[in-house]
Amino acid sequence: MDFVSIRVITGDTARLVSFYEKATGVLATWFTEDFAELKTPGATLAIAGTRTVPLFAPGSSRPADNHSVILEFLVDDVDRVRENLAGFVTDFVTEPTTMPWGNRSLLFRDPDGNLVNFFTPVTTAAIAKFAR
Repeated sequence: MDFVSIRVITGDTARLVSFYEKATGVLATWFTEDFAELKTPGATLAIAGTRTVPLFAPGSSRPADNHSVILEFLVDDVDRVRENLAGFVTDFVTEPTTMPWGNRSLLFRDPDGNLVNFFTPVTTAAIAKFAR
């Protein structure tokens, strides 16, 4: 089994796709006006509008209501990325901080309030874990 993507349901697909394109530097591929994907080497971030929810199970997902999942992106230099995000990310939760498990992490919220973690491994063990 391969974990290949995570899907975020939103009330404004274009706004959220634009946010992630700017934050990640990855251009989305649009499949319909309600569904786009940002592909990275490790996984895909799918963004879908609320009109897609009934295709799976009506009422099974609500936009802007996440309180348990953090979307995580490995970046080359989290401190530099933080500087690049200034001016369009409006809700920084935690400035770049080195975590006990060896990653330097920046936590912020996307326009729907979802938590996003951009991180860079900084200890020998963490660097080895994420070596490409």
